[in-house]
Amino acid sequence: MFSLEIECDQARRDWLLADLYDFDPAGVVELDAARVRVFFDDTADRDQLLARYPDAAIRVEEDRDWVGEARAMLQPMPVGKRFFLVPEWRDDPAPEGRFRIQVNPGMAFGTGVHETTQLCLEALEEFVHPGTVVLDVGTGQGILARAARLLGAGTVIACDTDPVAIEIAGMGFVGSVDAVRSGSVDLVVANISPEAIVQLAPDFVRVCRVGGTILVSGFELDETGQVSFALPGVREVRQKGNWALAVA
Repeated sequence: MFSLEIECDQARRDWLLADLYDFDPAGVVELDAARVRVFFDDTADRDQLLARYPDAAIRVEEDRDWVGEARAMLQPMPVGKRFFLVPEWRDDPAPEGRFRIQVNPGMAFGTGVHETTQLCLEALEEFVHPGTVVLDVGTGQGILARAARLLGAGTVIACDTDPVAIEIAGMGFVGSVDAVRSGSVDLVVANISPEAIVQLAPDFVRVCRVGGTILVSGFELDETGQVSFALPGVREVRQKGNWALAVA
């Protein structure tokens, strides 16, 4: 087994994981906010990987059950008041009163482990009601869309510009909010980069019905200003650690 240490900030991490999907990584570890270590079996094409990521540092790993050890570190976790996230290889039942959501850590952004996903799930508990029409922009592996359905949303629309993410999610369409009809949804949720939020903010407003709600996350506290400037009507900013969610 070998690994690559790749520089990648949080804003591009979902893109990187999707890009790595074709190489069938054995595991991914976040070293810090700017670096990840990605593990591969010896059968993976090292030359092609180094050509794709020329600045990556390669390391030969000792013969250990890295996959098993990584999986052992990922335990089922309660999120908010209603959800219980379980890695796909576990069969733990959800505690009474919680919805069980199976996740595939490492294959697409939004596994529930990250603070921004938790912020979004907690906000969905508050803003999704029976019959709510929800749009999940940048759905990743579809956790937020599935959560909205479990909470009783009437219609859930999911989209992502990455075809691999849509394949993993098993729902939604390849594309973005610009393909959605104006005034057609009650709630927009987007756990994406601050740059993408700024770019898509006018469309978030356009697709919302009068009185609708927009939930955006994926940015750090010190980036709240640029998000609030681009998205009119921000009435609340919630935080978890150094990460934030804006309610508009």
